[in-house]
Amino acid sequence: MIRTIFTAVAGFALLAGAQAGAMQKQPDGTTAEERANTARLNAEQQAKAQAETDAYNARVAAAAQTEAAAQATYAQETAAYEAEKARVAALSAEERMKWEADVAACKAGEAARCAHPQPEPRN
Repeated sequence: MIRTIFTAVAGFALLAGAQAGAMQKQPDGTTAEERANTARLNAEQQAKAQAETDAYNARVAAAAQTEAAAQATYAQETAAYEAEKARVAALSAEERMKWEADVAACKAGEAARCAHPQPEPRN
């Protein structure tokens, strides 16, 4: 019986010590409960910051992808414009060479290659 009483008293002492330990202040002046709350708040803040960082990185990647697509489109349109400009310049050069050849032939006496006068517009 005495052994049971000592065991019970020891158990109660351990429980009281654990509760007192939870309420006891640490050397930095905080309790275990305050430390647990601080750890929980820190974890919540870290999760929020990570979510914001992930969202920011997603926006940056989307902006980079949009910019790359715009640059590719610009390059394609610029190449098409330059190709059309070269085609028109070649056509113009070809027409000018033909005209110069017709002028030279006309001056040499080949009447068929001379320009025919345009009729005057009637008013």
